[in-house]
Order: sequence, then C-alpha cells, then structure tokens
Amino acid sequence: MASTTASSKHQLLVLALAFALVAGLFLLPKVIVKPKEGKESLTQTAARTANRDQGAAAPSTSATGLDEHGHPIGSHDEGSAEQPHMTVPAAQRGEITALVRKFSSEADQTAKLRLAQQLAEKYKAVERFDSAGYYLEQVAVVRPGEQAWKRAADQYFEAYSFATTEERQKLLGAKCQELYQKVLKNNPDNLDAKTNLGMAYMSSTNPVQGITLIREVLAADPRNEKALYNLGFLAIQSGQFDKAVERFQELAKVNPENINGQFYLGVSLAKTGAKAEARKAFLKAKSISPDPALATSVDDELKKLQ
Repeated sequence: MASTTASSKHQLLVLALAFALVAGLFLLPKVIVKPKEGKESLTQTAARTANRDQGAAAPSTSATGLDEHGHPIGSHDEGSAEQPHMTVPAAQRGEITALVRKFSSEADQTAKLRLAQQLAEKYKAVERFDSAGYYLEQVAVVRPGEQAWKRAADQYFEAYSFATTEERQKLLGAKCQELYQKVLKNNPDNLDAKTNLGMAYMSSTNPVQGITLIREVLAADPRNEKALYNLGFLAIQSGQFDKAVERFQELAKVNPENINGQFYLGVSLAKTGAKAEARKAFLKAKSISPDPALATSVDDELKKLQ
C-alpha cells in the first residue's frame, strides 16, 4: 500500500512538472554549479538529509544522539513552513526511534544488518527514501554485490526524483552516481542502473555524459521504456520539441498504456503546434488513468488547445 501511495504521489508530481514545463519552467537546474563538497562530505550530508522535508537518515554520532522524533539532533525540521504536511505519524516515529537506537548500539554484525534492513523498510514506508538508501548502503558495504548496491542506489534515486531544489538535486545526484557506478562495476550490462545513472548526471557538471549513457542504453535495447521516456523528457527540457515528439511516439509504440509517456507526448505535440495530435495524446492519457486529478489537468490542457 505504501509503495502504491508513493507511486501515485510521484505520478502527480511528474504531471505537475509537465505543466511547469509548458509554462517554461524546468525541473533540472538551469545553471549547473559544481558541488564544493568532497565525496566524504557528500556521503555524510546525503545520509543526514531526508527526503523532501529534510528529515535525517543516519544514526547519530553524539552521546545522546536522537531528538524526540528519532533523528539526529538538529538535522530534522519536521513540519517546516515550506512543507508542513510532511510529518511522520507518532506510532511510526516511535518505531523508527527505537530501531535507530538499537542499530547505533548493536555490536553483533548480523543483528546490525537485520536492523538496517528493518530501518530501510520503515523509512521507505514513510517516503524518506534517502534515509532508506542510507541503511541499505550499510548492508551493501558489508555484503557487497550488484543487487545490494542497486537496492541502495534505487532508494537514493527515488529521493533524487522528488528533489525540489538545485542543492538537493546535486547532493542526491552525486550519491546516485557513486552507488550506480558500483552496480555497473559488478554488471556493466545492468541497463536500469545505467539509465538512472544517466539521469543522475543531469544535475552534475557533466550532463552530456548522462545523455550519452542513456543513448547507450537505447542502443542496446531500442525498446527500453525508461530510456525513451527520459530522452523525451530531456528533449522537452532543452526545447527540442520535435525530438521529444519522436521519443514519446516511439514510447507509445512500445507501450501505449504508459500514462506519463502519453501526457508528455501531448505536451510535446502542443509545443510543435500539432493541436489535433496533442488532443489525441491527452485524451489517451486520460482514458488509461483512473486518477481524477489527472483528468482535471488534462481537461485544463485541452482548453488551451482550443
């Protein structure tokens, strides 16, 4: 259920970003700024910066350690003015607090890894994805391997996909790069990891490398939905709407039920002036999604085409 809720919220965010793109706003930063932090600083900061509401992830290194929410003191501003709704229910907060304390004091490695897994699941359930990634990374450090590194990387990437500031994008993008590179070191043919790594590079000083990686994925698998979708999205971002149309049309051939793909196809077509085709794409997106919010948004976009 938690996974379904997160997916639904993610879809709504993606669609909201689509409307922002129509208005000329872009998710990824317009100016790429080189991070000043070193790798160690990035790792520590990413571990202590939680998803969306700045909640914490890592166990505290101080003597007492935890605030009343079970997070390192001073690192979690729950219910901030910016995002007051992102709070953790008291019952779940208590469970996490207890588990963090056990993790911090546990000396037995097997038991500690089991606690790390539990914490990852608890944080994932409350959509603190980089916190979940932190604990899965602790597991991967002790028991490394392709899938172990990817589980950690995927959680950080989920947090990256929700990042709403340039600083968060750079920070989480750097962490994704670090972990997906470990995945690919174990298996260079992991196309999902390579695609996500490519997107993580888009907030770095070398976004061209990211596009190159995603194109490599498409060369290896021309029907790869994620690669087609991301290249189409990046084409919209860069104002190459004709190219975006090509990517999303190809995605529609591969999977005509891809809701976001159909929506972005409509966005791209509208930008090229192909109003009739855009209308068809928007209606298709509406027909395959039960989400009333999407239906309302599509109706708004259709009015703009009149």
